[in-house]
Amino acid sequence: MKTESTRVTSFDVAEKAGVSQATVSRALAGSTIISEATRDKVLQAARELNYHVDERAASLRQGRTRSLAVVLIARLDGAIDAVNPVAHAVLAAVLRSAGRRNLQALVSYQASEAEFAGDFPDRGLADGMIVIGTTANAAAWDYFRALDDGVRKVAYWGGASNDLAFVRPDNHGGARQLTEYLLSKGYRKPVFIGASDRYQQQFRERLEGFNAAMQAAGLTAQTIDTPDDLMREEQGRRAVDLLLDDGIDCDSIFAACDASALGAIEQLRRRGVRCPEQIGVVGFDGIAAGNHSFPTLTTVRADFDAAGEALVEMALADSPMSRRVPVSLVERESALGPKV
Repeated sequence: MKTESTRVTSFDVAEKAGVSQATVSRALAGSTIISEATRDKVLQAARELNYHVDERAASLRQGRTRSLAVVLIARLDGAIDAVNPVAHAVLAAVLRSAGRRNLQALVSYQASEAEFAGDFPDRGLADGMIVIGTTANAAAWDYFRALDDGVRKVAYWGGASNDLAFVRPDNHGGARQLTEYLLSKGYRKPVFIGASDRYQQQFRERLEGFNAAMQAAGLTAQTIDTPDDLMREEQGRRAVDLLLDDGIDCDSIFAACDASALGAIEQLRRRGVRCPEQIGVVGFDGIAAGNHSFPTLTTVRADFDAAGEALVEMALADSPMSRRVPVSLVERESALGPKV
């Protein structure tokens, strides 16, 4: 008789059901060669014995771990509170998508070179890998770029290089739509602010969309390149100071990301400039904080659920192909139109 400390096995289920252990394995795996009557008998025996399949052992026998490695790249200083909210949103979407597939997620937070690790699939710890995080950590992207050999199953959110298998929002289309929105509200002199270092592929695409909309409207596009070694909010603040101190003629700001837009709104208020009446502000990403600023932030939001699904699918694919996820305009209060 089994005691509480004795582990029930498939052989015990087979004995109780009056079948072979192989029949138990096939029945619990859903094999079609097992009759419904036999399957019901096995399932009943398993319930009575409180037997549960060792899914990890079964997966390993099949050459799979049923796990995904998810790497979250942080800034070199490793500050937890400095992680971009977009990365958190994408991480949550990835975990939900993995859960829907009954996959476990091995999450690794990496900031310094001593922490860099991308060999989870090679070590048999995961079936694939997803990399999310800031492009401000150049050393991390150099590491993962060198590691990517086209054989490992790896998917990247954003991606610091166009030849990586990335998932990105429709940056160009979203930026063009957002610029056209600014123009429809009566703004005529918007300035694009954002970093343009070699890893900032997403910001570059957003700038291209901004420029395309301005050119189509017959207007001059203005840009301010912000230092990428600053926090995004500080980039927005510095850009506002530059605009006001240098007397740059503008009536609105298109920030490359929401965090910079929120920093810009804050600094405009400090400098006594009314937003949106004197200078309107829009961002890109759709982070939750934009709904709580004053004024609330008009932005473009990426479909994070679709991003999570795409990243998980790509991380499990033999030949992952880059994908775009849709975006949508979120109209709030920060760009309702200029007023004299």
